[in-house]
Amino acid sequence: MKAKILVLCTGNSCRSQMAEGFLKSFDSKLEVFSAGTKPEKKINPNAVEVMQEIGIDISNQFPKSVNEFTNKSFDYVITVCDNAKESCPVFAGNVKHRLHIGFEDPAEAKGSKDEVIIVYRKVRDEIKKSFTDFYNELVSMKQ
Repeated sequence: MKAKILVLCTGNSCRSQMAEGFLKSFDSKLEVFSAGTKPEKKINPNAVEVMQEIGIDISNQFPKSVNEFTNKSFDYVITVCDNAKESCPVFAGNVKHRLHIGFEDPAEAKGSKDEVIIVYRKVRDEIKKSFTDFYNELVSMKQ
């Protein structure tokens, strides 16, 4: 049995995309998707850059609307920002577990390119740690 996971954020351009990339890198048997309540037009280039630094390519991923997924069933629906948690739609499909694992929005970082990238790396590392813990505690034991 492979777990089916949806990671939600507001814009689906950064945090949820990084989380999707990490989960896919942990286990190729997982079915992982990400979406946004108000999806952006494209993935955040800084998110792509900091993930490439650690060998995970998310450059072919793109923002999707949560509405594409509301009739599907998931083992886990995980929100990674407070706004998505508050405006998470009702899923018509079966959702076994809803979780919130929140992170600050690195897209709000100000300063030089170097200063901004430092914030993206910090959030990337927090996402990696939290989703590694999630995978080890919940998902890997059930497969």
